[in-house]
Amino acid sequence: MNNSFDIIVVGGGHAGCEAALAGARLGCKTLLITLKIDKIGFMSCNPAIGGVGKGQLVKEIDALGGEMAKAIDATLIQFRMLNASKGYAARSSRAQADRKRYNVYMRDTVLSEDGLSVLEDEAIGIHAENGIAKGVKTKRHGLISSKAVVLTPGTFTNGVIHMGQEHFQGGRMGENASFELSKALSNLGFKMMRLSTCTTPRLDGKTIDFSKLNAQEGDREIIPFSFWTEKIEISQKPCFLARTNSRTHDIIKKNLKSSIFYSGKIHSGGVRYCPSIEDKIVRFRDKSSHILFIEPEGIDTDEYYANGIFTAFPRDVQEEIVHSIQGLEKAEFTNPGYGIEYDVVDTTQLEATLEVKFIRNLFLAGQVNGTTGYEEAAGLGLMAGINAARKAKKKEPLILDRSQAYIGVLIDDLVSKGTSEPYRMFTSRVEYRLIVREDNATTRLSKIGHSIGLLSGEKLLALEKKRKKIEDIKKKLESAPALAKLLKRPGISFEDIMQIAGWKDEISYYVKTQVEVDIKYEGYIRRELSYVDKFKKIERIHIPENFDYSGISGLSNEIKEKLSRFRPKSLGQASRISGVTPVAISLLMVKLHR
Repeated sequence: MNNSFDIIVVGGGHAGCEAALAGARLGCKTLLITLKIDKIGFMSCNPAIGGVGKGQLVKEIDALGGEMAKAIDATLIQFRMLNASKGYAARSSRAQADRKRYNVYMRDTVLSEDGLSVLEDEAIGIHAENGIAKGVKTKRHGLISSKAVVLTPGTFTNGVIHMGQEHFQGGRMGENASFELSKALSNLGFKMMRLSTCTTPRLDGKTIDFSKLNAQEGDREIIPFSFWTEKIEISQKPCFLARTNSRTHDIIKKNLKSSIFYSGKIHSGGVRYCPSIEDKIVRFRDKSSHILFIEPEGIDTDEYYANGIFTAFPRDVQEEIVHSIQGLEKAEFTNPGYGIEYDVVDTTQLEATLEVKFIRNLFLAGQVNGTTGYEEAAGLGLMAGINAARKAKKKEPLILDRSQAYIGVLIDDLVSKGTSEPYRMFTSRVEYRLIVREDNATTRLSKIGHSIGLLSGEKLLALEKKRKKIEDIKKKLESAPALAKLLKRPGISFEDIMQIAGWKDEISYYVKTQVEVDIKYEGYIRRELSYVDKFKKIERIHIPENFDYSGISGLSNEIKEKLSRFRPKSLGQASRISGVTPVAISLLMVKLHR
């Protein structure tokens, strides 16, 4: 094996796949090191891509030239547009995936990529000299050199699996954890934290009484995640809705002491927005019932994922809980749920490029950054891969700001504020969500994707045709003011306008949506753009790397210590550090001006 690469990516999960593919596609000789080649792109938890705030991430990954959107388009078995009644700023695509086919698609894509090699081995350390990463130490192949390293180990760093009072080492059920790598990171000086999450039992569909459950069908129209997918025509597979009941809740309350979350066995931060079933019952005692989603794992399998029964109870308690639910009285387990505890880094130790502040050429992405979810991991992996490639080629880094992308918000939140619990993206985290939407991701980001080398000129030309189509339709409406005024009314869609005007043109979902939003919300968009202008002004006020905060009179010692530790790059980033007050920003602005 060649012992020298431009980029080495450690980990074959969703972050690692995007990082490795980006590195290779940007012309870097790239190596992906993974514990198991067959598990590249594997869905450890729910068999779905997208969701509230997450669908936007997938569209942005696609607009920049990533792979996740194409992967789900090729393997989805059901599509739904969430929040369709709440307006375009909140709309989020979600699709059930064929779990096995998604894994195979991503694995085959990685294995067939030119310039990308794959090695089945365990990374046990980072080789660094004088604060610069020079390669990766592996268990069986020794030291492998590189110009840059992207670390994406997921939940494998010092992972411990819990089922009740049963605890054993593992990064995922049936797979070994990575202890030496976690220890190596601590030895390099990283501030480490402990987080936890859990997954649900998987059930044999042949033992579920679906006649007692409510079917949830997919949307009639499937809107592809990828802007480059023409059309998806499949027979969709339904999900099913179930509910907990008083008996379920009694079983959970009676057995709380056998759960790691209530036995005092662990104290790490858990996922607040996707809690365990035991945590949900305790926190929401006033609720007599909670909805569950019984989701298919694929086309050619009878296995179902019991979404909503996230748990770390012992298996016998899990079975008692499941059997208390109508329709699941005789359901048999194919796999039990389990909790997992793992090491992550304090992400305030990272630059906005995802490069480590004190070890150059080392980039971190995915769950090791404290996130939860395939989509967050993939977005971070893509950006880490892009910036590792640009660093290897001595080019300027790519940084997306909060007004450009959900990915920009995700990264800025992590590096400016850090996180004490697994971070999940939501539309509510995004200040400028009216102009940063799913439908306009290509308008916002594809020129960037082309400029860095991930999108072809042919794709950019197709986007330019789409943009011209939007402008032509808007001009057509401007020439008929009554129609434009009518479109601004609540409850009137562009589809309605087409029928009233007798237009028979075949117009894509993305074109129709952008025309409707641009006209219907013109005043709001203009106001939001003015906010973006103000945001960019403060973001452009650069803070020198060695700026002395101790000399600013009026700042508390606590704020001085935080600014000195975080070393924000701009006044805007400084303003988002927890505990840094508007008054402190004003004092800092005066000092910088002087």
